[in-house]
Amino acid sequence: MFVRIVKMSFHLKFIPEFLKMFDEKKTLIKSSKGCLMLELYQDKSNPEIFFTYSHWENDNDLENYRNSTLFQETWTQTKTYFNDKPHAWSVDKLAFH
Repeated sequence: MFVRIVKMSFHLKFIPEFLKMFDEKKTLIKSSKGCLMLELYQDKSNPEIFFTYSHWENDNDLENYRNSTLFQETWTQTKTYFNDKPHAWSVDKLAFH
């Protein structure tokens, strides 16, 4: 298992649209093969910054999702709301609770 972290920054005026879209798509994303968890966070000091954390069983599952129509449509729409370049990391979880 590994975690995919994506940092996104949005124009304030588009945040309600992004949140609505995320709410509509989250169940579909979470039902993608290998997706174990999906969470959305908003920065406490800068409301334009959001992070998604998703847990995946393996690299192939994430790549299959990233090549899916669902991802392509979602990412295409999400990019129209950005006010800065997104950043993404794939990390291994070393400590468990």
